[in-house]
Amino acid sequence: MVETPEHRLQAMGLRLPSILKPAGNLLGFKIDQGLVFVSGQLPLENGQSRHVGKVGASVATEEGNKAAALAALNVVAQLKLATGGHLSRVREIVKLSGFVNCAPDFVDIGAVVDGASDLLVSVFGEQGRHARFAIGVQSLPRGVPVEVEVIARLSNEE
Repeated sequence: MVETPEHRLQAMGLRLPSILKPAGNLLGFKIDQGLVFVSGQLPLENGQSRHVGKVGASVATEEGNKAAALAALNVVAQLKLATGGHLSRVREIVKLSGFVNCAPDFVDIGAVVDGASDLLVSVFGEQGRHARFAIGVQSLPRGVPVEVEVIARLSNEE
């Protein structure tokens, strides 16, 4: 039996969050020539921030890592919508961009964004491995500790 992203999500006991309409004049994703550009996703569950604060100040690195995983789960929900409900159409995750709301002296930014990278590899297998950047920022929407965006390549088959 071929393991699909949906099977992996189920085996991990994960359910995709509901997708909310993006705030402002933007889209949750945009498809162009076989690439899907997923807008920045926050660690939201049912529209509510699950994690708030600055990593290295009020948020521990481990909590930031969990917040990044939740933000990546929201990315997967956007990809499910982009693929018409068929996550197997995601041929590969090309790039992940991670933004960490952190204290000025916090330097373990990569360990936080690893939560998102690890989630994508767990869901998509080898196709989830990606190029990435992770940077620290002064502030993020809703005061969350992390935001992630993704570029993925789609296949034409369902």
